Formats: sequence, structure tokens, C-alpha cells
Amino acid sequence: MAVELTMPQLGLTMTEGTVSKWLKKAGDKLKQGDEVVEVETDKINNIIEAPEDGVLIKIIAEEGAILPVKGILGYIGNENEVVAEDNSTKRNVDTVEVVEKNIGDDSKKRIVVIGGGPGGYVTAIRAAQLGASVSLVEENKLGGTCLNVGCIPTKALIHASSAYETLKRDAELLGIQVSAPTIDWKKTSTYKDSVVNRLVKGVSGLLAANGIKVYKGHAEVVDAHCVEVDGEKIEADYIIIASGSEPVSLKIPGIDSNGVIDSTGALSLEELPESMIIIGGGVIGIEFASMFASVGVKCTIVEALPYILPPIDKEIVESVRIDLEQRGIEVLVNTKVKAVIEENGKLRVQVDRNGEDGFITGDKIVVAVGRRPKTDAKELERVGVKTERGRIVTDDRFRTSVPSIFAIGDCNGKLMLAHAASAQGVAAVETIMTGKSHYSDKAVPSCIYLEPEVASVGMKEEDVQAAGIPYNVGKFSLAGNGKSLIENGGKGLIKIIADKKYGEILGVHLYGPRVTELISACVLAIQLEATVDELIDCVWAHPSVSESIGEAAEAVCGNAIHWPPK
Repeated sequence: MAVELTMPQLGLTMTEGTVSKWLKKAGDKLKQGDEVVEVETDKINNIIEAPEDGVLIKIIAEEGAILPVKGILGYIGNENEVVAEDNSTKRNVDTVEVVEKNIGDDSKKRIVVIGGGPGGYVTAIRAAQLGASVSLVEENKLGGTCLNVGCIPTKALIHASSAYETLKRDAELLGIQVSAPTIDWKKTSTYKDSVVNRLVKGVSGLLAANGIKVYKGHAEVVDAHCVEVDGEKIEADYIIIASGSEPVSLKIPGIDSNGVIDSTGALSLEELPESMIIIGGGVIGIEFASMFASVGVKCTIVEALPYILPPIDKEIVESVRIDLEQRGIEVLVNTKVKAVIEENGKLRVQVDRNGEDGFITGDKIVVAVGRRPKTDAKELERVGVKTERGRIVTDDRFRTSVPSIFAIGDCNGKLMLAHAASAQGVAAVETIMTGKSHYSDKAVPSCIYLEPEVASVGMKEEDVQAAGIPYNVGKFSLAGNGKSLIENGGKGLIKIIADKKYGEILGVHLYGPRVTELISACVLAIQLEATVDELIDCVWAHPSVSESIGEAAEAVCGNAIHWPPK
């Protein structure tokens, strides 16, 4: 069925736009992503791309025409399609009927979503909102890893441990009179479970409210249009795989010893150990180290790379490392784990550090060396879905090598973040239901919940250097920010990387109190291709940590107000 090209809404206040120039003519063959037509408003010009492969069947709005938002510009379809118009050829909305030869009216699209995590359940809800008949299959608990054994329980425990550490550290300074505080980890875990259960019930209620049928069991893709769940076959026009990821395991001697646990096990501890060795200096490992250290556990991080937190700007990473070590957390980089040995009720880890053998002793070992896509590659290859090293290969709209099967979230290996999975799912569904979708990974934020927090979006400085882009950097220490001084003594840094020629913001990297709440403003700036000058022109609330973003923007030009000149 042909797809409408419509006038997009390029701003909240936009009601109409003008057709500037057709870049293709009627009858031209198109590939998805080809530039088709340029439109403009009084503020912006925009190129509309082909949402899928096909032919530009007909141009409805000629150059110079003014259309309302969602007015029809033209149609893309197959060569065997014709467009029938009513008697009002000047009207551009709700008056054009596409008649496809030899094909009857479309019935309600049937979509099966495999996986009930943040990617899967958001996908299912959006599909239902757009009019599809939706089934969702989940073999464990709704909410997936994120809600049950990942993002949410971890953040609940981090919240509790941070409150405990703050009370111990700052009570006397703040004039709060309390006896020596203690923490009951069982009660803390009960609090964590209550948050998880409430959110999982919320997901279940949302799915029911949207008329989505939920199947509990293992889903097997039978063919391009059928999924089987415990012997029951579900027919579908489209299948969206959102099977998520699973922890990477190590294959070394002794790794199956008692006391060696993964991230799920770390979240389920009933008692706090005296000491803990965390294998892996990525986001998961660093968050666990910070959390457990806050409640008195002696933590050692073992990382094979020369640095921790590989996805984060190296200058921010160095600040994090220094602060971790000041809190008593030992950080060992360039250190490879060779074996685990049980000895006298303790666990000894044999390591190779910079070519020299050594041992580290602890009560518990947490393996946090990352996650990998959770897929059945053989099953998928059997039905024609291409995979590479376990991840499902997709195009930029998350369609696999089988046109009716999509894959979103961790299972495609593009970007293993819950919010990315949700956005990818929405894009996949909108591609299916409307032929149009909007997804870009250039402004997807990353957040790390430490004390203080880390957040970033866009390019790291080393990425900009590698790309050969001329750039300027602005930095502002939170020692010069009043709200940060109140929150944590002024610990932290705001860093903005901007294109030298135009001042376009390329990357923003934050380290400080509550910066995971601030990063969304920076996401918007990068998404809208904002410049440093536009950030400087904003009026930032005072006192707030956020005003430091404006100071860092000023620093790009060498003019930060609340920091001495260089």
C-alpha cells in the first residue's frame, strides 16, 4: 500500500509549511533515505526523505504550495499502484484514496512482540496505540532485566546506600544530631523489592489497559509470520524481537566457586560481606563498587583495560578514578584475572598485573564484565534472520534480513541501554504502522549512578580528535557553583565540546550531583544542533547545578563568569 509524504511539524507552534523544491520527479525510483522534497517555514528548512523503497507515484503539492501540517505532499508506492483523488484536487488532507491493484482493504495489523522489558513492553503499547492487534511474549517477569534485576533495583539500593553514607559523613557538619547510624541490608532489600514490584505491576496494568494479550513462556520464531509459545502458535503480520541481553560469563579455573556471583546475585545478597572483588570496570562494576563501599564493604575493582569506564570521556574517567580511590576503593587496571581459588573460607583471585602474577583476597567476587545479546542464533538463521556473533543484524529502522521481522534493544547489539531499546521499539512500530519513523543515536545519553553522578551525550574528546574535527572545549569546575558546594562540597566538572567553525555542540560530559537529571537538556541541545552561543543566551536558574552548563558554554569562549581567567 502506498505511503503518504506529508508536511512534517518542525516545531511546536508550526501550523503550515511551504514546498520549496522537489528533488525527485514523479516516476523516479527511490531508496529508503533518499532526499525527496525540501520544505520550509519562517524559521527552518527541512529535507524529507523517502521512508521506504519504492517509486514516487504522484506529486500532489507543487513547488510554492503552502500546506498545513500533515498535508499530503505526494505518494510513494509500487509501480502497479495508482492514486485516485476526489473532486477537490487542491485539498491536501483526508481527500486522497490510494487504490492498490489486486489487493483488498488492509485488515488490522497483527504484531507479536517477543520480550517484555523496556524495549518490548513500550513497543507493544505504541503498536496498540497505532491500531495494531498486539501480543507480547515474556518467559520470565514483565519489565525484563531492567525492572527486575538491573536498572531499577540497582538504583533503589544506590539511593539507600547514598543516604546512609551522607548521614554518616555530613550529619555533624549539618548540625544533625543522631547516634551512630547503621544499615539493615535485609530491610534495604525489602525496600528495593517493593519498588520493583510496584513498577512491574504498573507495566502489567498498562499492557492490559491497551488491550495487549500477554503470553508467559518461551517464544520460538517458527517462520516469518508465526511464533510458537509452549506449543501454541500465534500468527502475525510482523514479529518484533526484544529479547534483551544476558551477563557475560568468564571461562577461568574456579569461576564456579561458592561466593562467585553475577550482577543478579549481587542484588540478592541478604548480608553484606566484609570485602568484595569486582571483576570488570565498566558501568555495572563501578556502580556496584560505589554502592557497596558506601555501606562499608571493602571493594577492589579489577579491570583488564588500561582504564575504567570505556564509554566515558577520559578526563571525566580520571576524576572518577581519583574519587573512588579517595573513598577507599582499590582500582586495579591492566589487570587480568587468571583463576579463582577457595581457601580457608575466603576467595583468592590470581591476577596478572602488568606482566606480574599476584593474588587478591575477598569474601565475595562479583563478575561484571558486561552483557551480550540474548538470542538463539541457530533458530533465527533457520528462518532467514541474519546474525553476527550472537547479535541480530538490522538496518537503521531495525528491520532484519526477513522483512516482516524486526529486532530492537540489546539483542541487536547497537546500543545496550534501556532508553535506547524503548526508542528503537517505537521507531520500528512506527515504520510498520505509518511508514515513517524518527530515530537517531547521535543524542542518546549515558548515565552512571555514582556519588557524584556521571552523565554524557554526544562525542567524547578522543572521538572528535580521531575524526579530525577542529573543536574547542569549555570546562567549568563545580567548585565554583554554589548549589554543588551545598550538595557535595563542590566536587565535579562540566565539559562541553563544540565545533570550532560554527560552535555546534558535539558532546557534553557531566560529573557532579544529580547530573543524570541535567543531561536531558544537553540531549535536546545536540538533537536540535544547538550552538554554544544559544546555550550562553539561555537564562539558567540560580542557585542550581544546571547553571554550570551555561558557565561551561561561556568557558568555550574563555569567558566563564564564576572562575578566574586562565
